[in-house]
Amino acid sequence: MDIGELIYTSSRLFFGALAAFFAIVLWSKTRDAAWMLMVIGTIALYVEIVYSILNLFGIAEETGITVGSVPLVSLILPNLSIIFFIIAFMVMVIRKLRRY
Repeated sequence: MDIGELIYTSSRLFFGALAAFFAIVLWSKTRDAAWMLMVIGTIALYVEIVYSILNLFGIAEETGITVGSVPLVSLILPNLSIIFFIIAFMVMVIRKLRRY
């Protein structure tokens, strides 16, 4: 692993951990459905970051159910956070439309 990959990996872990920390702090302060979905999406994003780094180092092996040649975990984790973000934005849009 060269210095560029080390900086890339370290920065993803650091900023992902920072985002997850503040998301958990926000979660304890709010009960709004849209914000809770954003928090869950942020935590899911951090889980994906940690899993991809563990996979990079060979600690987490991608075995189990596959879809074609792609492991199911590698398909679900990157998309899970985006799905939560989409649902959160939909909740916000629906809430705004109902006010008018």
